[in-house]
Amino acid sequence: MRLSDFDYCLPDGLIALEPPKMRDAARVMTLDRHSGAIGETVISLLPEMLFPNDLLVLNDTRVLSARLFGLKESGGKVEIFLVRRVDSERETWEVLLRSSKPCRSGVRILLQEGVVATVISADEGESRFVSFAGITDFFSWLDRNGQTPLPPYIRRLPEDDDKERYQTVFARERGAVAAPTAGLHFTADLLEKIRQMGVTIATLTLHVGLGTFIPVRCDNPEEHRMHKEHYSLPEETVDAIARCRSAGGRVIAVGTTVARTLEYAAVNGKPVAGGGEADIFIYPGYRFQVADALITNFHLPKSTLLMLVSAFAGLDSTLAAYQEAINRGFRFYSYGDAMFIY
Repeated sequence: MRLSDFDYCLPDGLIALEPPKMRDAARVMTLDRHSGAIGETVISLLPEMLFPNDLLVLNDTRVLSARLFGLKESGGKVEIFLVRRVDSERETWEVLLRSSKPCRSGVRILLQEGVVATVISADEGESRFVSFAGITDFFSWLDRNGQTPLPPYIRRLPEDDDKERYQTVFARERGAVAAPTAGLHFTADLLEKIRQMGVTIATLTLHVGLGTFIPVRCDNPEEHRMHKEHYSLPEETVDAIARCRSAGGRVIAVGTTVARTLEYAAVNGKPVAGGGEADIFIYPGYRFQVADALITNFHLPKSTLLMLVSAFAGLDSTLAAYQEAINRGFRFYSYGDAMFIY
């Protein structure tokens, strides 16, 4: 297995830079993971491909307005990108900093509404931890002043609409710096239709971290190491999976984040409720223990997400489906169209 095995050529015009006008208007490529048969539908017709006793598992993480802009006391501009909260009492965060000159430990960064961020740890000029002062409700302040962290391949400034559209309608638990994009296609009405036909809907939480943007640089992908991401798997979801199994239904993971969480939490084929830091890396050769079907967007070449999809559907079938999606003009990446692999 080589990194080049997961490469493909995508015309720039197929990268979705804007969300579709309606969430449930996305096209869906269907892929039979056993036969390799390819079909096409739209997400609003997903109920036609589901059965009573199936279980749909969603990631209810909520994306932070993670990008902030401020000034050093000396006047230099600084961009702060929140990675994860490490101390809620002192409002300390692991961050990435970008400035013309390195921000040393002790540097104060002046932000909106009188808030001050102080660098408390730095490494080779790139800060790692920052504490915020002057805030009574951090997340409300962040919602007002932070910028939506659109992926780097969306080469435009975030707009007001992105605050809503780069967020699932079921987002609840704050902590992600990237959206679980397969869930962006679902509306409240669509989820209700799915429930009414006897499909159970359950949730878990995986706070998508920077690892989703970090490219694989090893020629041998097995040498790549995933960043840890916080997850929580409720007892109710584990019970729903057990009921689904006993009733002969399918566990359908909505997104690679859900698939990774379920597989990380699995012991002898059964997920165990709880939480922690997940760092599972799934690539071809992996045997899935929990997920029977997968709803996912189209992912970047050579990415860990494409490797997970290739492990689930088979590398040849996945690349053939991607080429067919290109031929048919599907939209790719976060704001793009979807696949249903069953």
